Amino acid sequence: MPYFTKLFLLIFCLVLLVESRRHRRRRWATHPDVQRASHIFKRNRDLTKAWKGKTEQLLRVDEHDFTMRPAFGGPAIPVGVDVQVESLDSISEVDMDFTMTLYLRHYWKDERLSFPSTNNKSMTFDGRLVKKIWVPDVFFVHSKRSFIHDTTTDNIMLRVFPDGHVLYSMRVTVTAMCNMDFSHFPLDSQTCSLELESYAYTDEDLMLYWKNGNESLKTDEKISLSQFLIQKFHTTSRLAFYSSTGWYNRLYINFTLRRHIFFFLLQTYFPATLMVMLSWVSFWIDRRAVPARVSLGITTVLTMSTIITGVNASMPRVSYIKAVDIYLWVSFVFVFLSVLEYAAVNYLTTVQERKERKLRERFSCSCGIPHSKTMMLDGNYSESDANSLAGYTRNQMAPEEEKPEKMVVHLAMSNESNSSRKRGLKGHVGLRIIQNTHAIDKYSRLIFPGTYIFFNLIYWSVFS
Repeated sequence: MPYFTKLFLLIFCLVLLVESRRHRRRRWATHPDVQRASHIFKRNRDLTKAWKGKTEQLLRVDEHDFTMRPAFGGPAIPVGVDVQVESLDSISEVDMDFTMTLYLRHYWKDERLSFPSTNNKSMTFDGRLVKKIWVPDVFFVHSKRSFIHDTTTDNIMLRVFPDGHVLYSMRVTVTAMCNMDFSHFPLDSQTCSLELESYAYTDEDLMLYWKNGNESLKTDEKISLSQFLIQKFHTTSRLAFYSSTGWYNRLYINFTLRRHIFFFLLQTYFPATLMVMLSWVSFWIDRRAVPARVSLGITTVLTMSTIITGVNASMPRVSYIKAVDIYLWVSFVFVFLSVLEYAAVNYLTTVQERKERKLRERFSCSCGIPHSKTMMLDGNYSESDANSLAGYTRNQMAPEEEKPEKMVVHLAMSNESNSSRKRGLKGHVGLRIIQNTHAIDKYSRLIFPGTYIFFNLIYWSVFS
């Protein structure tokens, strides 16, 4: 009896538990929020479950050979292109290339992808469907490196419309060659082009064109470069001919860049100008201060050499002369000429001193008394005797103790007429040489700045 009682109680408890769960489920199903969510779920059911395995059947991907272009054997298929430039990343003068990130979009019609639709809505796919259908084989001409972004997934979008029109978009970064002309560097403008072309299909099979003309190229307003000002973007198209394969449609994305000059004014032009002006300081330094003028000239020459080397290190080794080379080398010539100017001044100064020395020795031998004499006179001497004492020096005098009865006369009574003549002749020769020497510095103070200013006027009027 106890055994049956326990069994009965266990069955009774199970029945109560099942009834309570059923009652709670019935109350939950009748709740207003649950009914609203159920209605939405029924209205927006998961299409991936309903269309499982139907996408390829709807597009009939397996029924066609998509290795062939649309309308194969017929006229050329038109493929429209438009581009949105996201960023212009860098311009390299040394490598002569540029790097650009853009959204590249293709438009064409493939009737093999048409599908029935009641609302005329398109279907959007990612890059996995691209591998199963035909897409244009557009590539970048003169491209060095390029890749499709793949973070976090391949940046590829495919949109198919019911009538078979297809939109194929991808995000690409490409580094392409740009032939630059540096003859006006850094006062130059550069025009670079990104070229698009079909690799396999000639113009008889595929016709590339800009979908909306000049409106097919759009740029981000935030695009900027540190060294360049982007003046304009524009599109062109033309035919390209290859002798072995034929004619191809080629599209061009052209953009014009103008270099900012302020950086080079601070780093190149101003230092070079200051070095030239510093070399002019030596024209105001005394010609006898050899260490000061020589060290100043050598310092400015070495500084100009450093500036020239630094500018050429960041530029390609082109075989023609750039505008900055003209300015720097002319400035270097001005600095070097200031050193040569002092060499001329120093040489003329040496010649002057040598001539003065020879002139002094010659007048001393012809006009002076060769031997030192002392004439002792008594108190009675005539004026003619006194005049004959001309030319004797003050130190040529005899001791008074030798002839105490005589009057010692120091022959310092030099003839004023002879002395003044001698000084006048020496002064005339010396003044002439000194004037020639100082005239070099004097004229250099005017000629060097005037010539350099004239050169700057011509330089900036031609290259700016």
